[in-house]
Amino acid sequence: MLFSTILFLFRFLPITLLLYYISPPKLKNTTLLVCSLVFYCWGEVKFFWIMLAVILLNYICGLLIGRFGRDPRLRKLFLVISIIGSLAMLVYYKYSNFFIGNFNDIFGTNIPMIYNLVLPLGISFYTFQTMSYTIDLYRRQVDVERNIINFGAYVVMFPQLIAGPIVRYADVSERLHITKGRVTMDRVDEGIMLFVFGLAKKVIVADNVNKLWTDIIGQYVGGVLEKPGVGLENASTPLVWLGIVAYTIYIYFDFSGYSLMGIGMGKMLGFDFPDNFNLPYISRSITEFWRRWHISLSTWFKEYVYIPLGGNRKGLPRQILNIFIVWLLTGFWHGANWNFMFWGLFYCAFLIIEKVFLLKRLEKARVWPHVYVMFIVMVGWALFVGSDPGVNLGLLLNKMFVPQGGVSALYYLRNYIGPLAIGILFSTSLPQKLYNKVKHLQAVRIAVAAVLLVACIAYMVAGGYSPFLYFNF
Repeated sequence: MLFSTILFLFRFLPITLLLYYISPPKLKNTTLLVCSLVFYCWGEVKFFWIMLAVILLNYICGLLIGRFGRDPRLRKLFLVISIIGSLAMLVYYKYSNFFIGNFNDIFGTNIPMIYNLVLPLGISFYTFQTMSYTIDLYRRQVDVERNIINFGAYVVMFPQLIAGPIVRYADVSERLHITKGRVTMDRVDEGIMLFVFGLAKKVIVADNVNKLWTDIIGQYVGGVLEKPGVGLENASTPLVWLGIVAYTIYIYFDFSGYSLMGIGMGKMLGFDFPDNFNLPYISRSITEFWRRWHISLSTWFKEYVYIPLGGNRKGLPRQILNIFIVWLLTGFWHGANWNFMFWGLFYCAFLIIEKVFLLKRLEKARVWPHVYVMFIVMVGWALFVGSDPGVNLGLLLNKMFVPQGGVSALYYLRNYIGPLAIGILFSTSLPQKLYNKVKHLQAVRIAVAAVLLVACIAYMVAGGYSPFLYFNF
């Protein structure tokens, strides 16, 4: 069930909020858990047992880590069991065929692939959440959660279950245990505004800009071509670059829109989820970009991989190795193919270059750092999209960097100039600054939200199905 559907907006969400608000304080977490399970099972009921197994494994290991608080060996044993058990599920469903295929290629074997292996929705996200809980518990940074209803509600909370943000237990533990006063009108009001803004990002900007990209490569559903496009082989170099600009806008507004909707619904339920995006396209270095893009994932790898490996505390050579490991894993987290790992190492290279000498020069300049960042980011998105149906990465890069003729970009630029301009404008800080000056005016806030909501509903009714990109991860 997608957030940007009539079913969710007018049935599931209002019914869930009504049940949640009228529930007695001590039953709110139970209501939240049940509604979240219904949300998940609506589209992925056959994978319910996997999520349940991950919840039970980490809940029990958490109890045992707390139970043997004075025995470091047993605490570490149960931590390792929880991590291995959680990762085993993720590795099997997400990476089995990747490992089998590469093993066959390297050693000439003929191990059969696992057919009909479907990636469970949200497994990459809820696996990292449960791992963060047991690791933080082992580090004595959080208290053990003894109530399985509370723990289950934390893991499967529907606003962030499918595609983040990745929420640490410490972010919500206090609110989970508040029985009275969890939900206030101020929180609900703020949550509604955030949700509407996120919905507008997705429906008005992302979905419309994405049509330009699919006009080039074709529209695929489940890997099957439904609507042919121009084709990369027929597109001119300017048209390919226009398509990459469109994809750059699309992926930001799609993912940040989903995250903002999730954060908004968290507010409506009385929780404060961490921000996941902070205007990444205004960055002046790749280092800054990754502090602003998918913040919860970057923070997770920093807290649970980079710092434990030594971070920047053991000299530059070790720091470079740590950055390499983190970005190899970051690429691998996004998908089981070499394109994503190459994408991760591509960013790794620029982060290392900036760490060694470039960052100080970027900080002194004003204009060219922005140009540098956007060029690297757009090339990065070309690598990222290289494994999608209808995209030949070699041909895409060749078209980008070797000027070639073909279908002109002017026709598509004229047709999509509006969505592109809106996307570029709202990638800057100007709209946020303007809104901050008037958001204290209740009438203005209501008017803005109402206009955006009506526009979103109109697009949703007319536009059809368009899934969130990060559901694939």
